[in-house]
Amino acid sequence: MTSALVRFIAFIAASLLLLTPDSTLELTALARHQAASYGQSVSSVPEGVILVKGASPSASDSFTPLPEDARIEGNLFDDPYFQMSFRLPNGWVEKYKGPPPSESGRYVLAELTPSDSSATRPGGSILITAEDMFFAPVPIATARDVVNYAKDHLREDYRIEHPPEGLQLGGRRFSTLGYGSPSAQLHWRVLATQVRCHTIEIVLVSRDARFIESTVLELEKMKLPSEESAGPFPVCIRDFVRGGNLLRRVDPVLTEHRFNSIPVRVIIDRNGSIRHVHFLSAFPDQAKAIADALAHWKFKPYLLNGQPVEIETGILFGGPR
Repeated sequence: MTSALVRFIAFIAASLLLLTPDSTLELTALARHQAASYGQSVSSVPEGVILVKGASPSASDSFTPLPEDARIEGNLFDDPYFQMSFRLPNGWVEKYKGPPPSESGRYVLAELTPSDSSATRPGGSILITAEDMFFAPVPIATARDVVNYAKDHLREDYRIEHPPEGLQLGGRRFSTLGYGSPSAQLHWRVLATQVRCHTIEIVLVSRDARFIESTVLELEKMKLPSEESAGPFPVCIRDFVRGGNLLRRVDPVLTEHRFNSIPVRVIIDRNGSIRHVHFLSAFPDQAKAIADALAHWKFKPYLLNGQPVEIETGILFGGPR
């Protein structure tokens, strides 16, 4: 298991276990730590300290939707990149924003909790994430693989409550798994589907299993893109830069010797030119150098039913040398 995956599992476990009525102070402290780590501004800088911008997500334009553009306005969750939306169950809110995308392409789209918990209104959480299947740290081909991986890697003291099965939510197929921890008195339900070469996971957790089931029923009202047609999305092609598809390549000139991986998603237009670049995680100088180089790349147009179409693919730069 890679270090990136270990860190993500640790983040999920910590988040879920903290979301209980008895742990409000710990959750508040965690949120403050995240706000300090990922904030946009600093009120004061200690003498002798130089701030350097680290690796972060960015894009070549401001109008093409990105996975991390998920937002909640009023009680509506909406992610224009995935064309996914739903109304939050009554009383659910997003108290804290998640971290930026990881180098493996993991996004925390939303973390929702009830605004208050009581004996008649049990606590819990809804965690919505997306994993870029181009850069996933473990081999993932389908949403079912995600569910089976979760099942096969449960702790020994956890119990399967709902074996892996399929269901329809928002007119789209999901794979689902339910499990619980008798010692922690917690129940989980994992719902996974595949959209635009990403695996979207919705993880529900609560001490009340009936509460989880009622929330699943609420999620049936989700709006998702149809599986029958590609819709407005570019065609998703893995490893399109390999083989004879790439006609002209200019390598980026990276002046700083850093060892971070730089995952990049690009949209290639009907003529074979790159029209959009999305850096999941890159230092500003790396993003500029790679974007300048990609502007000169040229591909064979991708044909679908004899007609050229836009495609979306992933390219990985950087890393150990």
